[in-house]
Amino acid sequence: MKSLLLTALVAGASVLAITPAAAKDHVVLVHGAFADASSWDKVKAGLVAKGYAVTAVEIPLTSLADDVAATRAAIDAQDGPVVLVGHSWGGAVIGEAGDSPKVKWLVYVAAFAPDQGESIASLSQGGPPSDGVKAIRPDNRGYLTIDPAAFPAVFAGDLPVDEAQALAARQRPVNSASFGTASVVAAWKVKPTFYAVMTEDRTIPAQVQHLFAGRMKATTVEVKASHAGLISQPEAVVEVIEAAAH
Repeated sequence: MKSLLLTALVAGASVLAITPAAAKDHVVLVHGAFADASSWDKVKAGLVAKGYAVTAVEIPLTSLADDVAATRAAIDAQDGPVVLVGHSWGGAVIGEAGDSPKVKWLVYVAAFAPDQGESIASLSQGGPPSDGVKAIRPDNRGYLTIDPAAFPAVFAGDLPVDEAQALAARQRPVNSASFGTASVVAAWKVKPTFYAVMTEDRTIPAQVQHLFAGRMKATTVEVKASHAGLISQPEAVVEVIEAAAH
């Protein structure tokens, strides 16, 4: 695999050498909206092969509070320090749950990173909607999914079409009210933070991801991948998580 393009966007940001994992290292993975815990399968396999204890949380996508509660339960179950990782909507979740004293590092993967008082809806008001946002469809219960016909292109453009279509078919709806809920905690203000920017992302554009990473003073890594980079480029995501752990 080609080496990652490591970019320190903020003064003081650094790239850490990757060393073998100790047995006590724990990684908790939080998936995004329109997905489930299986979206982490390739990353989880890579981490387990390197000696990490890994938990992929199945968040319910019913509310921010419910998703945070499920994540806190997974963190509390660990018997050592935790690297807490969030993809997409999962970034809002780890920002809240990451204030646990067990959480030592945060990793954002093409993820939202709201500050206190911000919601996904308020963050999305600053510019034109992305292709992915334009493809979101509500149902009569107030839950959202991505148009299956648009999903492969706007969410997973670097995956084989059949794999992207399979993801679209099993996507899980998210309660639209979750996106309007303001964050109370911003754990990235007090925890060391890494950010993996997906440069070909059509759901959360790369420039938006860089803005999040910059204000967090995160150590930032660019990965040439779609929003589904955790599936298309799992080795690159594993490297970022390892860097955070060490």
